[in-house]
Amino acid sequence: MKRRIFLALTGAGIVAACARGGRQRLAPNTTLIILRHGDRTGSDLNDTGRARAKALVGALDGFKIDAIYAPSVQRNLDTAQPLAASRHLPINRLPADGMATRLITQSARKSVVWVGNKGNLREIWEALDAGGEPPLNYGDLFIVKPDKLGGLHIDRRQYGPAV
Repeated sequence: MKRRIFLALTGAGIVAACARGGRQRLAPNTTLIILRHGDRTGSDLNDTGRARAKALVGALDGFKIDAIYAPSVQRNLDTAQPLAASRHLPINRLPADGMATRLITQSARKSVVWVGNKGNLREIWEALDAGGEPPLNYGDLFIVKPDKLGGLHIDRRQYGPAV
């Protein structure tokens, strides 16, 4: 009896340790398309940012998109709006607290777009242990998919007007 309790507690400890500091994995058949909001002046999109938001529609032509996510920041919502309108999808807002975990969980087995900011893009990148830099530059468009071995395949693209 003591041995079973010991084994159960040891196993629970290992699982808890892995969950605390471990990398979060994308579920099979998941596509996470992530980008930074369009170019801005102050806190709002500028003309280039609005043009980039419109260009996102064409950049994702041919991609299946099940959902669009963004924080409740106007420049992010303004960047996502042309895509949302063209796909007849709502823009789902995620709160800052636990955003990366929520996004990764809610995107399981779907194709989703995240229009983020520098901070939350880094948070996602770190949660996935993706390596390298996240898409922090205006016009970066990264398409992230799990590979067959549980790693990540990252297709790094650019979209919108050259600045």
